Order: sequence, then structure tokens, then C-alpha cells
Amino acid sequence: MTDSSVGALLRRALVAPAHAFWRRLRSITTSSPARFAVLIFVTLILGFTALFSLPAAAADGKATPLVDALFTAVSTICVTGLSTVDMGSHWSPLGHVLVYIGVNVGALGVLTLASILGLVISKRLGLRAKLIAAGDSNPLRVHGGPVNEGQTVRLGEVGSLLATVALSTLVIEAALAILIYPSLLFGGIDPITALWEAPYYAAMSFTNTGFAPNAEGLAPFAHDYVMLTVLMAGVFLGSIGFPVIFTLWRHQWHVRQWSLHAKLTIITTVTLFFAGAAAFLILEYGNPKTFGTMDAWDTTFQAFFLSAMTRSGGFSIIDVGELNGSSLIVGSMLMFVGGGSASTAGGIKVTTLAVLALAVWSEAKGRPSVEAFGRRIPSDVQRVALSVVAWGATIVALSTITITHLTHQPVEAVLFDVISGFATVGLSTGVAADLPDAAAYVLALTMFMGRVGTVTLAAAVAATTRSQLYALPVERPIVG
Repeated sequence: MTDSSVGALLRRALVAPAHAFWRRLRSITTSSPARFAVLIFVTLILGFTALFSLPAAAADGKATPLVDALFTAVSTICVTGLSTVDMGSHWSPLGHVLVYIGVNVGALGVLTLASILGLVISKRLGLRAKLIAAGDSNPLRVHGGPVNEGQTVRLGEVGSLLATVALSTLVIEAALAILIYPSLLFGGIDPITALWEAPYYAAMSFTNTGFAPNAEGLAPFAHDYVMLTVLMAGVFLGSIGFPVIFTLWRHQWHVRQWSLHAKLTIITTVTLFFAGAAAFLILEYGNPKTFGTMDAWDTTFQAFFLSAMTRSGGFSIIDVGELNGSSLIVGSMLMFVGGGSASTAGGIKVTTLAVLALAVWSEAKGRPSVEAFGRRIPSDVQRVALSVVAWGATIVALSTITITHLTHQPVEAVLFDVISGFATVGLSTGVAADLPDAAAYVLALTMFMGRVGTVTLAAAVAATTRSQLYALPVERPIVG
């Protein structure tokens, strides 16, 4: 046998498995978008866990324990903001760079990221790849069956949506960093360090993560209203969702041309922002450990800041653990709702709340259908909204029971941190920092399920979709 023949055999032996793996990967990307999205996030989390475990990633040069590395990886990729270590002092510059990269990757969204990788694998954005991308803007896309093309983002617009995701992330974070940089200088940060911390804070606000690059957090900027306002603006832009940004970019202030999704998202977000601020202002005005020692202006501003951060921002000026129990309940409710669909925020999403509120209102008025802004909301959307709330409440309840049993901490504090993890907020009463290993794994799983999304997760674990060609007799049970 000649040398050329041996070389040809070796090439075939090496290339054939690679081609088989590549074909298998392409098959996965097009056959089950939801499962592929979950697979991507699991792969990213495992990869970042390995990176965070490296001695070079820690400030002391020692390998980070597995539980802390995994928890940080989940919190980073899921843009949550909770941590079992001091994020400002534990990580080395390499560790902070990994956090910065991780939150931006996670901010792309489960299915948006899946669609981009699917596009790379498939060489083109075909119909199935578009279904993957459109699923991030509408959970109904990951299910079988007919889908109304008048929903959030039409299939023909997905290519533009992906471009909007990439460009808006780059442009918004760059603009936020430019606005934050002077505040860092006035706060005593040297110019070189500020060049790194400005984009770090920008990324943490737009991705709704809430990590700080220093051990003091936002404490040195507690009275820098310019910087705090910029952070709130970044959290708001990140929480309304890429489809809304896409709509605002296309139609700007022509409100009548906005999609129903954009209208419901903006109205519900603004309403909850002001309602939450009013509640915190009333409940914490006399608390000397939080707002009680501030003047009227500081109290009002901090109430709005706390309301914005409970939507998924994660930054905090006051000690959340010192809030009154009534304020913790309000914060838990705001966190559970979260931000907009296909956004960097978590929770059940504001459109879910809006659809359920409209359904309740229509039922109270005796209307046969749910309507808003001259549009009818179909029953399948209402069923998805109910499913999201039911699954979310179940996950939060089971996680709270388990962690309370493992830690013996007060249930109200555990509930707050669990909802903060599920809704990828990052605020904590202090429970998350002292979790035993078993409880840390439970909370990490809660964060993962909250970020991936209950509808996507349910679609990913469903083996097949079956169509039923018959209808059973109707019988109405007594409800209520």
C-alpha cells in the first residue's frame, strides 16, 4: 500500500466521524428548537463552571469549589445576579472578564442564541431556523399546531429581529458605558479602572444582572442620582424585551402602529414601576433601617430605584434584608412578574399578567372574548399564560419548601430569595450567601428553570406532539 493510499484512509477515518457529528448537530437544531436551546444553555453553564473553577479565575489563585463555580456560572449565564461568593473580591481580573462575557451571552436569550448557532450550523436562516428565533419572542412558536401570524414577530421579520438583538445590545451598552464613565470618575475611581468598570456596569444593567465589580457595590454612588438614573434606564431597556425594541425602532412614537405585545408590555411595565414605587414609599417611609433616615427627595428616588430593580435589575443601595415584611411581599410580587417577553428579565413576564388581567376583566363584564386595543386575544394564548403562572408558582413553592427545610431560615426570607432566583433578579435578603451545598444546587436549578422559561422547558421535555382527531363530550364541572 502506498503512502498516498494510507493518507487517504487516514483522512476518511478522521473526516467521516466529523461529518456524522455535524449532520447530527444540524438535525438537532431543526428537529427540536426547545430542546436545542436547553442543550445550549446546559453546555454553556458546564463550560463556564469549568472556567470559574480555574485557579487563575480566583483572586487568591486557588481553585473555586465546584458548588460556588457552578452557582456563579448559572447566575451568570442566566443573568440572575445571586452569588454564594463576594463577586467584587473573590474573582481575579480573568474571573470578572468571564462574568462580563457570560452575562452578555446569556442576555441574547435562550432561543435567540439557539437560532444564531443554528444559523451557523445550517449555513442559512431557513424556515425552521426562523421558527427557533421566533420562539424567543413568542412561546407559542415552540409548540406544534397552527399559529396566528399576527403575533409578536412574524417569521419574515426574524432576520431583522436578530440584527436588532445584536445591534441594540452593542449600541445600548456602549451608550450606557459612556454615560456612566464620568460618574465613576467623580466617585473617586481612577480613569484606567473606570474604563473597565463603566462597560461592566453597563452590561450588568442592560442584562438585568446586577453584579458589581467592587466589594462596596453601589454604596459609593448612593447619592449619585445621574449614575443611578442611567442604571435604571439600562434596566428598563433590557427588561422590555427585544421585540419591543424592534417595534419602537421601526415605528418610534407612532403608537397606533405598535404591536399589541408592545403596547401591553410598555403599559404594564410603567404601571408596575409607579405602583411599586408608591408601595415602597408608603411601607418604608418610617423604617429607620432603610428610608427612615432620608429626606423626602432621597426617599422618593430610592423608592423608584428599588421598584425598578425588583423588576429584574438586581442592584441595591439599601440592605434588602432590613426591609419590612410587607415590603418583602411587595418585592416578591414584582419580581415574580418580572419584565417583558424575549428580554433579559425573568419572571412570568408582564404580558402574561396583562393577558390574565384582561381575561378576568372580560369575564367580569360578561364578554365572550378577551379584547384589547381593537384586537382579540385567542384562547390558546390565555392557556399558555395560565400554564406559565401555574408552572412558575409550582417551581417557587417546591424550591422554597426544600431550601427552608435544608437551611432552617425564616420562610419569608427564603421565599424572597427563591423568587429572586426564579425571576433572575439578583436581590437577596442574605440567605443566598450562606446556603449549604445542597440548597445552593436547588437554587441554581431554580435559576436555570426561571431563565430557560417554563413554556420552553415544558416543550423541551415533551417527547412528541400528538394531534387528536376527535372531540370528547362536554361536561362542565363546578368552578369557584
